[in-house]
Amino acid sequence: MHNDTIQIQPDFSWVQVDTVLLDMDGTLLDKYFDDFFWEEYVPKIFAEQNRMSNEQARKELLKRYQRVESTLQWTDLDYWSEQLQLDIPELKCKVDHLIQVHPFVIDFLQFLRKIGKQVHLVTNAHSKTLEIKLRKTALGGWFDRIVCAEEVGEAKEQPAFWDKLEGILNYDRKRTLLADDTAKVLRSAKVYEMGFLIFVARPSSRLPVCYSEEFPSIVTFDELIF
Repeated sequence: MHNDTIQIQPDFSWVQVDTVLLDMDGTLLDKYFDDFFWEEYVPKIFAEQNRMSNEQARKELLKRYQRVESTLQWTDLDYWSEQLQLDIPELKCKVDHLIQVHPFVIDFLQFLRKIGKQVHLVTNAHSKTLEIKLRKTALGGWFDRIVCAEEVGEAKEQPAFWDKLEGILNYDRKRTLLADDTAKVLRSAKVYEMGFLIFVARPSSRLPVCYSEEFPSIVTFDELIF
């Protein structure tokens, strides 16, 4: 199942790239976990605790989520624990069997190692989320550095994020490739003039492929092993 948008093929050579920046949720990991957690599981627990229907709880929470989207608060587990009076990290651990690595991710990370690229995980995820997911997937060892948005002090949707990240990682933006499943993040990296941008068109295994009209798209990372 695909949307009607034609896939813009990635068009670059690895000789042009020194540094690879990879997003985590939806890019390396199946976003089904996050969608299920925030849209089904948390509303269900919130409904039980506040004696409301699941549907009411879901509407109420989606409204609250939208208010802080694209900010650091959106991914801050401590913020949500306080807001919702729930132990969010503990709830994540209860459904952590749903945390899965996308197909071909490990092959791609092995490939990047083999061709000698600097590889960094760059995520909006909160450090507590990161800890849970790295414990579950053992992906941590593949990266030269892991940077959370809270360390940078901006969300990736803000162009200022990339300037600050460059200060932390000291890369050449023109020779850097970023893969992410959020168009808004890729747009902010484009404003900052990042060299190569790749859109991940199937962040969740439960949703159809949806190519970007603006950015070169892939469905799985074997498409970048060339």
